[in-house]
Amino acid sequence: MSETKVIIYMPALNEGKTIKAVLKSVPKQLDMVTEIELLVINDGSSDNTESEALEAGASVISHNYNKGVGSAFHTAVDYTLKQGVEILVSVDADGQFDACQIQEMIAPIITNEVDFTIGNRFSNGRPNGMPKLKYWGNKGISKIVSFVSRTKIKDASCGFRAYSKDCLLNLNLDGSFTYTHETILDLANKGYRLAQIPVNVTYFDNRVSRVANSLTKYAFKTSSIIFKCLKDYKPLYFFGSIAMAILFVGLIFGGFVLIHWIQTGNITPYKSLGIIGLALVGMSLLLAVYALMADMLGRIRKNQEKILYYQKKQYFEKDN
Repeated sequence: MSETKVIIYMPALNEGKTIKAVLKSVPKQLDMVTEIELLVINDGSSDNTESEALEAGASVISHNYNKGVGSAFHTAVDYTLKQGVEILVSVDADGQFDACQIQEMIAPIITNEVDFTIGNRFSNGRPNGMPKLKYWGNKGISKIVSFVSRTKIKDASCGFRAYSKDCLLNLNLDGSFTYTHETILDLANKGYRLAQIPVNVTYFDNRVSRVANSLTKYAFKTSSIIFKCLKDYKPLYFFGSIAMAILFVGLIFGGFVLIHWIQTGNITPYKSLGIIGLALVGMSLLLAVYALMADMLGRIRKNQEKILYYQKKQYFEKDN
């Protein structure tokens, strides 16, 4: 990338107290970068977030109401592609990350070693100030994302990231609540190269997370996103596993009744178990057929996404 342009994007909801200082902390120059633009997605703030961001020299796009971090990311991606920018960096607007590490996040993308990078807050264990429950929850989510993506992910929830233009063109996301896990799953499934960069993080007293302010709500919504991705990216495994589990239970029921019949010559009083066993075996066969159909539809989906990628590439390159 001989003339690399970078957009540094911050999603913001009522961050008026901190956002100007955070924007001012962003380096004015970066190695191998010709142009830097600061972008704030004001996600329905009711305070002075927008005016503070404008005073700091950022471009601001405001949502009429709070749509969620995922929707803010969609807005940032669309804006970045329209500007023809090569790299999009996302970083929180509350100052918990060290903006000076942006150079580390983008360097391997500029040199074409990887396609996107994500921060790793846990390179030295649990960060100071992070609650133990949140730490173990993040580690658990990372293990699930690692399994689905077939890539060892150390910190799947970190919002400090950088993406190449090609990654942005090929992203197809559905969630509005968050995007951190879905982007990893989508890009890893498409074969994009990933680097995980150790980052410094500071947790402030009385800080309330805009995404994980309720651990129960966060766990439920995150699990539903990962569940959906597992269904979409590994349909044969997903439905096939369910079919095998049901088949196993059905064979146990049916086998028990069969042994009883061999020993006694009748199925009484276990007739109902035999019927349930046959029903479960039949259900597992239907799910197996569904698994094959879902796998076929998954291949069609991949082809459609490939077509969409080339259409988007042609459209945005034409505009730029």
